[in-house]
Order: sequence, then structure tokens, then C-alpha cells
Amino acid sequence: MPDTTSAADTQPTTPFMLDAAAIRAHFPSLAQEQDGRPVVYFDNPGGTQVTRGCIDAITDYLTRSNANTGGAFLTSRRSDAMLDDAHAAMADMLNAADPREIVFGANMTTLTFAISRALGRTLAPGDEIVVTALDHDANVAPWQALAEERGAVVRMADVDLATCTLDMDDLKSKITDRTKIVAAGYAANAVGTINDVATIVRWAREAGALSFIDAVQYAPHGPIDVQALGCDFLVCSSYKFFGPHLGILYGRLPLLENLRAYKVRPATDEPPGKWETGTQNHECLAGLLGTLGYLAGLGRAHVAEYGHLFSGMSGRRLELHVAFAALQAHERDLTRRLLAGLRALPSIHIHGLTSDVDLPRRVPTVAVTIDGHTPRELAESLGERGIFTWDGNYYALNLMEQLGLEERGGALRIGLAHYNTGDEVDRLIAALHELVR
Repeated sequence: MPDTTSAADTQPTTPFMLDAAAIRAHFPSLAQEQDGRPVVYFDNPGGTQVTRGCIDAITDYLTRSNANTGGAFLTSRRSDAMLDDAHAAMADMLNAADPREIVFGANMTTLTFAISRALGRTLAPGDEIVVTALDHDANVAPWQALAEERGAVVRMADVDLATCTLDMDDLKSKITDRTKIVAAGYAANAVGTINDVATIVRWAREAGALSFIDAVQYAPHGPIDVQALGCDFLVCSSYKFFGPHLGILYGRLPLLENLRAYKVRPATDEPPGKWETGTQNHECLAGLLGTLGYLAGLGRAHVAEYGHLFSGMSGRRLELHVAFAALQAHERDLTRRLLAGLRALPSIHIHGLTSDVDLPRRVPTVAVTIDGHTPRELAESLGERGIFTWDGNYYALNLMEQLGLEERGGALRIGLAHYNTGDEVDRLIAALHELVR
């Protein structure tokens, strides 16, 4: 099976679009209106809308199964079974070898801090951690805090500001025999760049370092195969891929077994429980299962087109990977339409990759600035028209500072998801033309 940075390139080159009406019927919030018109959700990089399956599963859990775990009674046994299925389902989505490699937590940032502190026990003064200037601060600040605490050194890889892509030569030069951890993003949350994570992981492994991949921004937009990547850790957030507010960590089982976790004394010493402190958010984990059920159903409808990309997979695992391959192709066509419309606007600056040939190197997250308008003014004016976008730095602080945008209010971020439509893209472009006229 090809790695996830290149699998998309083997997809059909002819336009592929999902059945928009069928997709949107699964998302109740898409029916919301403002001033008599449907609202448009282009705020997806900050959090997507959730499926009806997610909502129904949360309600069902709280109605029929609400209990703590390990009890000798019906609702507790139902909770135990649901938690087991949630670990197995996420292992399927990420192609993890074992459900014990899946750890749930409050959010990606909390899980990153937890793992970074555990890894800190293995560091000595002078050891090095490599991060990148393209990343969300949640994959930078925890490592900086750890380095300060342990006397380690953080080295930051540079960005090509013309394309908002990682300077891979600079990144490689910063990985040395002193490097112990390489932390990088799968896709940039501010500008959408997809990084060559397979190469980054290989460089880390060749140097004897561990790799930690932030896949929060990539997970809604393409299939992830942790075994093909060979990464040591990978994190994502289900509220970014149509589910509830949860963080998810994948870790290679030997590492989760052998690292020393911060936990209370009676807790198990076996993963994933040794890493899941306190009672988990059971109702949201049930909701996650509802979302993954929706995605598996989407995948079943498109196995004929994309099943060949995932040889060796079957059942729910195959269906989930096919679903993300299908929505990736759909989103690519929407992104092409968005970028073409944006390029036609006067006085606009698109920060990042903009050409059609670069579509496989980006997710449908686009950051722009327009001369004479602050990002906040643009977001407010679009919001008044029922079009939801983000403005600011989105915690990609290092990138915004290097682009010279931080002191100017950051950028306007437009993020598509597979439930968006071409008509919504055209509505956005028309609104921006009105605003800059």
C-alpha cells in the first residue's frame, strides 16, 4: 500500500464529486439559517460539524449505558464494551496494529503534554528536540517547556515563506546524533501544507530519534496509515473529523508499555489504561463511534473506486480508509474551485501553495489577506452574510510572525470539508468581491 503522502496521487485524475445532498443529510446543523439563508461553514479547521450518527449515539449512551467502568451490572458492562469498540475503531481508522495503541484524552494538547512529560524522563541535558516553524503551537510549546525543564535544546526547522512549505534541507540538517525527538505536523493548520511526514519519520528513525506527528489538521482530509508511516506517536482530534471534542493519541505499543506514565497508583500499568487518567468522556466516545459508523458507510459506497489503494485491509478498516480517499478527491475539486475564485480577486495575497499541480500537497485550508482590510473586518463582514470563517493566527504563531502577519491581525482562514458545495464556494467568492469592490 502506498504511504499517505502519495496515495492521493494514485487517485483518478478525472473530477470526482460525492453526492452532496446525500452527504449533507447526515449533518443536521447544515440546515441552520441566518436571515433566511443557509449558513456556510468554512470555519472547519477550527472544528467541523458533527454527524447525526454522533448525536444519536451520545443520546443513546446517556439513555441506556451511562455508568463507570468495571462494574458488575448491565450499564457498566455496556460502557466497557463501548470503550473497547472505540479503541478498536480508531485503530482501524489509523491502521494501528493493536487497539491498545490508541489512547483517548481531553484534546490533542493535553495528550501531547502528557506524553512529552513521560518522554522527558528519558532526556539528559544537551539532548535535542526538533520542531518546525510551520506547526500549531500545541506541537511546539510542550517541547519547549520540556526542554526548559530538562536542560534540553529545541531546534526549529525553517519554512519557505514564498510557498509556506517546510525547508526540508534545513530540517534534515537539524536532525543530528543529539536529536532525541522530532515533532512535526502532517498538515499545517494555518495554510494547509501537507508535509512529507514519511521522510521526516525516516530521518528521525535513522538518527535514533522518536517521531511525534500532529495529524489534527490532516485527519479530516485523507487516510492515515501509522504502520506505513512508521511513526512512533501520532495525535489527532475527533472534533476536526466530524465527531465530538476528544483527543486521540497513537503510540507504538512497546513505547506505551515501557514509558513511565504520570498516573494515580491504583491505575493499571497496561496501555491504554495507564495513559488514560481519570474517567473517560464516555458519551463523546460513543459519539465518536457514531461518526466512524457514518464514515464507514461512506467508504462502503466507494470501495469500487478506491479499494485497490488499500490492499490487505478489509471490513471497517478498509471502509474507513476508502471513505477518506473518496472525500479527499471530492475536496480537491472544491479546493481547485476556491483557489481559482480567490486568484481572481484584486489585492489578495494567498499564503501557501496555490497552483492546481500542488493540490496533492495541501489540504483545503487556505489563508489569505486582502490589502485595505484587516482579517477581522473580513471575517465579521462574511459572518454578517452567514459565511463563517476564522481570523487571527490560529496558534500558528511562529509562522504568522515569520510572514509578518501577526502584528496585522494574522490572516483570514477559509477551510473546506467534504460536506461543503461548489455553490457555497461561489457564494464566498461573490461576497469577497462585494467587500473589496
